[in-house]
Amino acid sequence: MNQATIKEASNYIENKYTIKPTIGLILGSGLGVLADQIENPVIIEYKDVPHFPESTVAGHKGQLVIGSLEGKQVIAMQGRFHYYEGYSMEQVTFPVRVMKQLGIESLIVTNAAGGINTNFSPGDLMIITDHLNNMGTNPLIGKNDDQLGDRFPDMSRCYDQEYIEHAEQCAMELNINIQKGIYVGNTGPAYETPAEIRMLRTLGGDAVGMSTVPEVIVANHAKIRVLGISCISNMAAGILDQPLTHAEVMDTTNKVRENFLQFIKKVIDTLPQ
Repeated sequence: MNQATIKEASNYIENKYTIKPTIGLILGSGLGVLADQIENPVIIEYKDVPHFPESTVAGHKGQLVIGSLEGKQVIAMQGRFHYYEGYSMEQVTFPVRVMKQLGIESLIVTNAAGGINTNFSPGDLMIITDHLNNMGTNPLIGKNDDQLGDRFPDMSRCYDQEYIEHAEQCAMELNINIQKGIYVGNTGPAYETPAEIRMLRTLGGDAVGMSTVPEVIVANHAKIRVLGISCISNMAAGILDQPLTHAEVMDTTNKVRENFLQFIKKVIDTLPQ
């Protein structure tokens, strides 16, 4: 995607609202309920935005919601795109490029993830402190556009340390038990084998999913500050003697809805800018 396509998509979106959003939200499986809390919403379906793919996964509505949340102007992706859907990494991360063009300075990325850390339980919320890119590719491969970001971006603090500390403080004030850990991004769509989970634990992973890493890499390339939150929707393969299903993911995210909403809204309300 070049600057012309980014500009075309952002112009289309910009013409639909009068506010100036500064915070972007990417809402994962079962977590799109946050967008329903946005006041005076402008809703734009992905299929109407030039060059946007369409979300094909259950639990992803496939629309942008723009408006006010806790007094802040936000643009939320109610559903995201995944590499396993057959989209290129450029397509998966295109919305992040568009958000940057729209003036987004901060990005809160959420996902449903499997727990690798055996101290975790389904329903836990985890602040992402770092990630392992286990997808075998990178959204920055190819010719670099220096106007979009550096050829070799530093990834040593791709999850903003001030935001991590802020999120911890918010959880403490709400008396919500919060975990912290390293997220592993796999391609999917198959869930991992028990042997793969043992390997990922050895490598230092605490949770595993099929998203987030590409968007965070591109956000870092674009110099957008990032906070990542995982909802531990199930324990990963081999930890509990039970099969893994997407229905379980959706069921768990539904059960923790109130904690998730309360937590993210407080984070947004007092987010350092």
